[in-house]
Amino acid sequence: MKCFRLLNAVALLLVAMPAAFAADATFPPGQRVGLTPLIGLVRAKSFPGFESEDQHVKVLVAELPPGAYTEVKSAAEAAPVAPGVVRPQSLETSAGTAYYTVESAKDGATAVKRYSMIVSGGTFSGYVAVQVPEDTAKIYSDDAVRQMFASVTTRKDVPVDEQLGLMPFNVTELSHFRNVRTVAPGAAIVLADSDETKGFEAAPFMVIAIVGTSPQEPGDRARFAQEAATQIPGMRDGRITMSEPIRIGGLPAFETRIDATSGKDNTPVTVVQWLRFGGASTLRIVASAPRDQWSDAFPRFRAVRDGIQPRG
Repeated sequence: MKCFRLLNAVALLLVAMPAAFAADATFPPGQRVGLTPLIGLVRAKSFPGFESEDQHVKVLVAELPPGAYTEVKSAAEAAPVAPGVVRPQSLETSAGTAYYTVESAKDGATAVKRYSMIVSGGTFSGYVAVQVPEDTAKIYSDDAVRQMFASVTTRKDVPVDEQLGLMPFNVTELSHFRNVRTVAPGAAIVLADSDETKGFEAAPFMVIAIVGTSPQEPGDRARFAQEAATQIPGMRDGRITMSEPIRIGGLPAFETRIDATSGKDNTPVTVVQWLRFGGASTLRIVASAPRDQWSDAFPRFRAVRDGIQPRG
């Protein structure tokens, strides 16, 4: 239940117009969760979801780990409920049984209603959060929001071109990686031979992202690279075997290699981190392969790296 209350805290907002539906389910770019928005709601400009023209009413759409749905389902079925705790209610949707809550809250001085819903997408949990100012509740009523929740659907995959089109750089070479998965739309992307069910660590994979910081001085790059390498998620017992300056695409860069173990099976892996510097941000590429697959994987990693170009 703690997880669901935390999810409620990020719930966002919406206003205005008749509580009827647009035609078909719409997926925000890069998301595997979609729904049929109420009339008057359009695709949001600053977050994945929908909002009214005056931005007072908004619908946030997101993906969470698969365990989030299981936790909320257990909370909905638990008895008794602790005092002051809102029990999630079940709802049948186009994607299966979902659970949602409704709470009254304050957004600054404005009284609002917050709705949060979670549904299973198989390898992920679909999450939808709605915030409606109380003075628009007659238009965007509880029934209207529930009907919108009922339209929620999921898709197994997001088209590769759609995912890559959200990134702040062009990826011109995929090196025959079988799976492309957005970690955060427009922020980070994974290229992998395995999938979420088996675990990406079981085979070669890459994570490509833009980091919003960069060393202020060239002399700080080595320390910056080594600190970043020690913070790679999922890596255990890591040992840096090499860290040195290079150039990528004519720009200063740093390459760091690590031997470590990773994944639920404690797979021995070799990891390479490339940092390409330029301006106020840094292109960060982390690529990992089981150690016995490293010699075949590394040329593929390098081909992807060298094919990353700035957007024109």
